[in-house]
This record gives sequence, C-alpha cells and structure tokens, in this order.
Amino acid sequence: MLETSSRAPHRARLVTVLLLSALLSAPPARAAEGATPLEDNRRITEGYIQLANAFQALLDADFQPGGTSGLRPNWFAFAPHASQAAGKGMLNAALALRILDAARGRPSLSVLEALERVGLTGTLRLSVEQLALELVVRGLPTDVASALGALTTGMNGEALADPRTLATTASRFAALYWGAPGLMPLDKAEAVVLTLERTLHGGNVAIFADIGGAANAYLAWRQSAGEVRPERVLSEFPLAGARPEEARLAYDYARAHAQDTPRPYAFDALFPGMEGRSLVVAAFALYERARLTEERTEREALIAVANNYLAWREQHEAVQGAFTPAEASTDEVSRPEVMRTMTPMLVVHFGTLKWTLADYAYAHADRDGNPMTSQPTDYGWATFWDRWPPILDSFEKGYAEPTAPWVMPEPLEDPTAG
Repeated sequence: MLETSSRAPHRARLVTVLLLSALLSAPPARAAEGATPLEDNRRITEGYIQLANAFQALLDADFQPGGTSGLRPNWFAFAPHASQAAGKGMLNAALALRILDAARGRPSLSVLEALERVGLTGTLRLSVEQLALELVVRGLPTDVASALGALTTGMNGEALADPRTLATTASRFAALYWGAPGLMPLDKAEAVVLTLERTLHGGNVAIFADIGGAANAYLAWRQSAGEVRPERVLSEFPLAGARPEEARLAYDYARAHAQDTPRPYAFDALFPGMEGRSLVVAAFALYERARLTEERTEREALIAVANNYLAWREQHEAVQGAFTPAEASTDEVSRPEVMRTMTPMLVVHFGTLKWTLADYAYAHADRDGNPMTSQPTDYGWATFWDRWPPILDSFEKGYAEPTAPWVMPEPLEDPTAG
C-alpha cells in the first residue's frame, strides 16, 4: 500500500530512532579503521541533499533550497532517500554484528533474549523475531538466527505476513548460512552480515562517486561558463568518458520522444554500445532545456527523461559492480543471493511517500506463474532487469506526489564511531 499521509515520515523517523537506540545500548563489535560505512553514508546523503536543492533551483525559479517544489523532482531529489535506505541496511548489519559479538561472550537462551540484549524491543522486534524463530526451526543456532533476522529490522516486515514470503526468505537465509565460509556458526553468520554491509556500502559509494561526482563537476563548470544553453553543455562540458556525438544523439532522441508512453527506458536497445557517461551529459543538457521551457507538461517530460538517463547510468553501470563484483571475496557469501534474500522486504520512504517492492510485485503479473511462491520473491535486486522496472515505478509514484520527496531525511549518524 502506498502511504502519502504524514504518518509515513513519522514512522520512518521512529524506526531510525529505535535502530540507533538499539545500537547505542550495545558495545562496539569492532574498531573502525578510517571512515565507517555509516559515516560515508551520512556524507553521501548530505551531498545528495545539496545537489537536489541545486538542480531543483535550476529547474524551478520559485524553489528555495530547503523548501518544497511542486514541479517534477530531479533525480537528485530521489537519491537522498535511496541513500538513507542503504544506510538503514548498514545500521541493521551493525546491529546484527552486535548480536554476534554478544553471543561470543555468552550465548543467548532464546531469540527474545538475543534481540532484547541489544535493545531491539517493541513493535520493531516483531517481524524480526518471527523470521528468527523460523530460522531456528530450520536448524540455525539461536544467536545466528537472531542476527540474520535483525538484518531485516525496520524494513517492510508486512511482506513476511505472506507465509510464502516468510518460508522462502527463511530458506534463502538458511542456504546462505550453511554455505558461508568459516567453521564456527557465529563466523558463518558474520560472513553473511558482512557481505550485505559491504554490498550496500560499496554501491552507495560507487553511485555517489559517479553520478554525484559528475553533478558537482557540472555545477562547477556551469558557474564559470557564463550563459549556459543545452548546446554548450553537449559540446563543451568535459566529462571524462562521455562522447559529444553520443550525448547529442541521446539529447535529440529525448526531445523527440519525451512524451512517449511508456517513457524511454531500454537504452541498451535504443543506443547500442553508447557510453553511459554520454547519457549523463545528455541529462544535464535536458535539465537546461527544461529550465528554458515555459510549457509545464513539456518541461516535466524533459525532466523525467533526464532522470531516466541518470538512473540508467547509475544502475546499469555505476552500481552493478557492487552487486556482482568481477572477483568474489573468499570471506563472503554470494552478493546476488544476499540481495535476492533481502529484496521482498525492500522499502524506501521518499519523504511522505512509502514505496515497497512487495506492493510493486503484487500489482504486476506473477513472474514465475507458481502459486506456491509469492510475487515479491521472484525479484532479486542484484539483477539489473529485476530492479530497473521497479525503480522506474518508484519515480512515477514520486511524480504523482511531487512535493513528497522534499521532506528530506535526517542523515544517519554512526553511533559506534569515535
């Protein structure tokens, strides 16, 4: 169910507060070396918020940074919320590691004890406990089951109300555990937890370095370029790897097809062999064209295609290596399998709007046609074509509630740092 009431951001903030409280109540599991994943996540989320404000001010003359815009949001307005969701996943990993760390001192006598002694109580505990108990039934030790269950803290626990999703999720977690490197149960569970943390952190950093880096370079170039028009962006903005002739092709196509239904999205078929950074340049040129366009429908159509161009580069190229690295680490489990296990519970709060993978999956045809499995379990976030249509769907939901994303998240603090 899509939530657009004021309860949605309140619920998201409550979950974050409870997670932080749980982490603060337990001793650190390991010393940090340099920036922690959560410290990186905070920096990235803050950076996206700044970029969202800068690009929306370019597109909407009435927009004030820190305020609300009724114009279609730019890509960077969605990015802080997606980054925050990744950060919450890292918080969950930190919580799971604390469960394992506590178990090394003294094993828990029950799932309830394992969760409560790291401060996980109340309604936030219910779906975690349900999954952990299912894992115990499947033969996993109590603290292992509790730690793996804790990875879903604050996610869309309602997805587990479907017994098929619960059974499949438990089965996948169990398979990851039994196949994990290590001899001792706690070490095997830690391998699963660290795989998730590294995947989320690596993806978070990779996207911001790529798209965020290009955006910051563009804004710096724009400030010194004098009068900026789309044609100058296409021919003069010096983004490494981009090819001006490709950027021009993508830009011209977008202008001709911006109001197509469906909106252009299969760019591997439309532009075979095109360098993804050329799409980034085309996107910035489209934002400039939108800025100069008076008619609102056309302006918003241009913004939407520009968003798709940036999202394609982000998902098809920038982040994919974090999901499917060229060389797997020997102390990890399969990253695609970890993401497939987590996918049914995926939730992103775009300000006052709540988007879940489960809602998307149930609203679409059953992909495997098997009534014994639930639709959300048919998706794996590490597979590009599994996540690309849902991501586009989340954009469309945001376009229908354009002010929602401007309720920006409070970037997460790492309560264990320092």
